[in-house]
Amino acid sequence: MSTPLPKAARRGLAEEAADLIRQAIFAGDFSPGAPLREVDLAAALGVSRGSVREGLTLLAREGLIHTGWHRATTVIEVTAHDVEEVYSLRGALDRLAAVSAQAAAEPGLFASLDELVDAMETEVGGAASGQRLLALDIAFHDRIYEAAGNRRLREAWLGVRSQVYLFQMRRVAAGYEHYRDRVIDEHRELVALLRSEDHETLARCAQEHVDSARRNLLKHLYA
Repeated sequence: MSTPLPKAARRGLAEEAADLIRQAIFAGDFSPGAPLREVDLAAALGVSRGSVREGLTLLAREGLIHTGWHRATTVIEVTAHDVEEVYSLRGALDRLAAVSAQAAAEPGLFASLDELVDAMETEVGGAASGQRLLALDIAFHDRIYEAAGNRRLREAWLGVRSQVYLFQMRRVAAGYEHYRDRVIDEHRELVALLRSEDHETLARCAQEHVDSARRNLLKHLYA
């Protein structure tokens, strides 16, 4: 493995290893389908192979990697079948999260969402980075799930969040201009509807937000 990784701090080493490997995957250091070798990761992170193995188990539970007995551990591929599964699940979760957050909204919610969209606009107005825009995008949705006040809903989101992140990375890489030109307006529309009392339009908008991302990604997968 040629990509250098930062040394792990001495806290829960399995969790720290998982965090650092996940960050490296999201940064594009390990592409979909790339092998993840325990011995190389342990040397790069400065931890034991046992800590790396436990960390990889955590990432496997997130659906971010494939692992198992007598098989290589690899980053998941971005296939049309997986995209359909993940985005159909995300659509249902996002609809529920949006209407739940709308019903339970506290005063600080809208200001925090506005700040995230403003940060997206600043990125687009400057030397915009697809990775930074995507991080803000995911943070926006994290905030909605937190505001929904439903622990099990948030856990369901966290169960697919890493896969969504990886798939959205592929979408951004394949069609950055399309993503850049839509990301601000789409999220401002969601904030405006969250401020309203129009539950049905909000639910439809949340679903279309996900469906648009799915269609765009599939178009590039088949190109």
